[in-house]
Amino acid sequence: MSWHPQYRRSKFRHVFGKAASKEKCYDCVPITLNVHDNHFCAVNPSFIAVVTECVGGGAFLVIPIKQTGRLDPHYPKVCGHKGNVLDIKWNPFNDFVIASCSEDATVKIWDIPNQLLKRNITIPKKELFGHTRRVSLIEWHPTADNILFSSGYDYKIMIWNLDATDTVLSKPVKIIDAHKDVVLSMSFNTDGSLLATACRDRKIYVIDPCAGTVLQEGSYKSHRVNKVVFLGNMKMLFSTGMSQWNNRQIALWDQNDLSVPLLEEDLDGSSGLLFPIYDSDTCMIYVVGKGDGNIRYYEISPEKPYLHYLMEYHSHLPQKGVGMMPKRGLDVAACEIFRFYRLISTKNLIEPISMIVPRQSESYQADIYPLTAAAQPALTAEEWLTGINRGPLLISLRSGSEAVKSLPQFLEPEPFMEATNLSQQPGAQGRMSLEDKQKPREIERSRKRLKVEESLPEDEQICLSNAFDISECPPPKTENELLQMYFRQQEEIRRLCGLVIQRGIRIKQLEQELRNPCMDTGNY
Repeated sequence: MSWHPQYRRSKFRHVFGKAASKEKCYDCVPITLNVHDNHFCAVNPSFIAVVTECVGGGAFLVIPIKQTGRLDPHYPKVCGHKGNVLDIKWNPFNDFVIASCSEDATVKIWDIPNQLLKRNITIPKKELFGHTRRVSLIEWHPTADNILFSSGYDYKIMIWNLDATDTVLSKPVKIIDAHKDVVLSMSFNTDGSLLATACRDRKIYVIDPCAGTVLQEGSYKSHRVNKVVFLGNMKMLFSTGMSQWNNRQIALWDQNDLSVPLLEEDLDGSSGLLFPIYDSDTCMIYVVGKGDGNIRYYEISPEKPYLHYLMEYHSHLPQKGVGMMPKRGLDVAACEIFRFYRLISTKNLIEPISMIVPRQSESYQADIYPLTAAAQPALTAEEWLTGINRGPLLISLRSGSEAVKSLPQFLEPEPFMEATNLSQQPGAQGRMSLEDKQKPREIERSRKRLKVEESLPEDEQICLSNAFDISECPPPKTENELLQMYFRQQEEIRRLCGLVIQRGIRIKQLEQELRNPCMDTGNY
């Protein structure tokens, strides 16, 4: 079985979960007692939102991410729903906008102020009326700005364009009416061109959300699906559910053929739901159990056996829900590749769990942090509604990096000229000393590499570039490899600019010594 595989090479083989200390947890948080099968928590780099108990309607808390410790029992809430809140989701492109849905059959959009909340927020930015029964799920489009999907117990998925100026919207721009029962789960592929849903009728659907048509539909008699997630652009789906013998089960599907799963595996005999959470940057899938304290994680590969068990995080405290921090909020200095926020309702506690790759180096680890989705939309709502699909803008997690498009423009040689001119200007030595203070390790590394290059023959110097052999590097075959090569070239250009500046400063120093020969003779 997959949890007893033969050993295979993987940089994530020894990933482990590290629970935060008591001081870095969120204590005395009145977590909701609702039994609905949702996460009940949403996280971004600025805030953590959690559904809470409220008298006379539904509410949720929005806590600044750095405000850990004991929560004030009178802390302000976001309350405006007339029924229990069932789902909350942050806007992926705006850390201060959150959507919520409720049993009162409405969806509301809220603006969260930048400063600490001092009173309850009761007036939403927008209200969406369209469903006739309670709304159980909401999802933001992953690349289009201000496009929101909502699903309710009326078996319909509604698509809303929030660019509209009206504060009350009663007509969605599109309605997907393809399900015969309640939708239990929604998941997009990377560019948002496909939507996978799991339905209570035990079927999995693959839908073109823009056209509203069902592309694939399938079910399997031995797998009662509860949750489904797209595995990025690997053209596969991952689902969790129950077997015929009521064992918790996971399954892997080909998105173009849902008749038979590629892989099917029983996990245990517990009755709690399993939440699948996929990290497309590392190709890892996390399976979080509701009602227990386990987080299993696997690595996905495009070839058989597809699923490779890595490890399992255990805790004696059961989790009711879970929130996930976006990649841009992780601590890259600690080699943190994922972070969960476990809702422990028995203790009224929110506990962060960091998934860490054990490495001794304190420098940025580019191999475990590939380019990830930026907090910027790739296209507008109007563009998406006309049928345009576009991959997400990508960004490096290295500090100071900017978002780039899927196909970057390669750098031109102007920076070399600018660096040369900079070294010839007066005062360049003072600026270089500031650079030395800011990046001492980079400069020291450049000096060592310069000595190595000077000791090599001329024909071998061109092969030494940023610690890898350019002549042996294969040409990039995929878009991700092309972007990685682009960033490596950027690093090489920065390194060469530093060398040019250093040589210019050294020339200035030698010229100064030649102008003052008497100082040298005085030493003798």
